[in-house]
Amino acid sequence: MQTRLLGRTGHASSLAILGGILFHFLDEDAGAAALDRALAAGVNHIDIAPGYGNAEVNLGPLLPAVRDRVFVSEKTALPDRDSSWAQLNETLTRLRTDAVDLYQLHGVTTLADLDSREGAVATLLEAREQGLCRWIGITGHNLETPATQAEAVRRYDLDTVMFPIYPRLWADPDYRRDAEALLALCQERDLGVMVIKAAAARPWDTGDRHATTWYEPASGADQVTRGVRFALSQPGVTGVCTPGDATLFPLALEAAECFVPMSGDEQEDAVLAMAGESLIFPLPA
Repeated sequence: MQTRLLGRTGHASSLAILGGILFHFLDEDAGAAALDRALAAGVNHIDIAPGYGNAEVNLGPLLPAVRDRVFVSEKTALPDRDSSWAQLNETLTRLRTDAVDLYQLHGVTTLADLDSREGAVATLLEAREQGLCRWIGITGHNLETPATQAEAVRRYDLDTVMFPIYPRLWADPDYRRDAEALLALCQERDLGVMVIKAAAARPWDTGDRHATTWYEPASGADQVTRGVRFALSQPGVTGVCTPGDATLFPLALEAAECFVPMSGDEQEDAVLAMAGESLIFPLPA
């Protein structure tokens, strides 16, 4: 699998980043098989969070044997210093590691939300100083996320960002403007950019759900490949987090393994093909 530098971290990150929420939905044997499949494909980066149910607990026994082969991204959604600091220690215990590579503010979507996270920012900075992480970043998933993350990048000495890109979002002129401005800012400051929701299609309707993702995902290898290719074709993007669904996971891996950049015309065709779909945002209650 191809790799790209994760900005100033210097890590040559695989195009596919293993979305750690997958481990919440898998038993021990299935989790081990998924990890082996990812490593065999060339994945060298795992992104996980304490908010992903049992994911940390389930990944923990598997991680020590491969810790020297993977870059581990972790997160905290807690706003104050004391609780986020305690959560970091719990995360390290669950993952059976002395440190993570990247520690991120999780799910920051608005400026008001960013303002409320000063205590957690203090935790990130202290963790970096103490060697409990090497790099710090921010994640978010909503329509206001790119503009909010741009402000966070200007406000704090961050190393990475993580936000959604899938073709339908580029049909929204406000989101596309803000996202492209964030991508340009990250290139200017040499920040790594990780993408989520590349395989999204639309919000779930009231029918039966056939996947464990909170949005209805793309159906079939061709549509998953289209989303992955589209996201990876945006300037400055480092990699795409694989979806947290056992059926979609191998499709996203294969799309990253076979990645060929989209031409400008192909990108616009992908946007037009999804322009009539409803956005998956705002987040469902």
